[in-house]
Amino acid sequence: MSQDNYNDQNDQQKKDSLKIRIAEIETAMQSADFWVDRTKAQATIKELQDLKAELEDPSSNDPSARYDKGNAIMTIFSGAGGDDAEDFSAMLYRMYQRYAGKHGWNFDLIHANPNNHGGYRNITVEITGPKGKDKGVYGILKGESGVHRLVRISPFNAKQLRHTSFSMVEVIPKFERTGGAGGLGGGNGKADGSDIEIPDKDLEISIAKSGGPGGQNVNKRETAVRIVHLLTKLSVHVTSERSQAQNKEKALDILRGKLFKLREDERIAREKGMYVSKTTSIDWGNQIRSYVTHPYKMVKDHRTGVETSQVDKVLDGDIDLFLDGGQV
Repeated sequence: MSQDNYNDQNDQQKKDSLKIRIAEIETAMQSADFWVDRTKAQATIKELQDLKAELEDPSSNDPSARYDKGNAIMTIFSGAGGDDAEDFSAMLYRMYQRYAGKHGWNFDLIHANPNNHGGYRNITVEITGPKGKDKGVYGILKGESGVHRLVRISPFNAKQLRHTSFSMVEVIPKFERTGGAGGLGGGNGKADGSDIEIPDKDLEISIAKSGGPGGQNVNKRETAVRIVHLLTKLSVHVTSERSQAQNKEKALDILRGKLFKLREDERIAREKGMYVSKTTSIDWGNQIRSYVTHPYKMVKDHRTGVETSQVDKVLDGDIDLFLDGGQV
């Protein structure tokens, strides 16, 4: 049997399985006690919708793709490397900011944890732009998630020694409330995260005074919100909005995005027969891309092999080469 015939046979078997499961659910929905357990019933209806969507469009089986036309939340975390790593995080922040500017996207600060040298321990931004024909901001940038590595002569070392530092970039879909009942908002390029429920008992919420933009009103009131998801230890800190309620709502939406990405990472790992840790070590061995300025100049994506010697252009926001060839 040829490879094409083998693939066609597998596709048909998958379609047959989908049809059987759809018929089972539709039969169950006719039962008089279907709505006795409302939560289970809603989950069943959601499964039915997903199965029908996959039957019509097999590519809809990729949960990540449904958000590709939407916007994104990006967080950059500093890893091993001290001041150099925090400076590298600032370099990556400026790189993505300039890339966004070249494309007419909005690049808005949500929260920053700066050091005393112009670097960042971590920084979170919201990136929004017009919906593209095939991909929006999230679809274009989601492949940037991973550990980035910088090799250079350290400006923080009096002996001018070569130094290696690491920062992690996390790109998640921007979930936003669409006002409709049910659904994922995927049809209009927006994601509402309605399929990700977070019980209150799984959250630890703390309030603090904001020190970010917003004027005197923000600085005088306790409006900053930090939420920790107790089961995964994922945390979100939002200071960008003027009220505590707005910051809490945005923090919850970002947390849904983080949980979505965690599920995606685990799903992809399972499909590859891999085990994925709940946390990824921001150090040697995990990088997706290296930026080298000494002893030679090169930026290389380790997933695809795409590389260039134009390091300065890349750090100035010219990253289309990697976005076009780096999606895996």
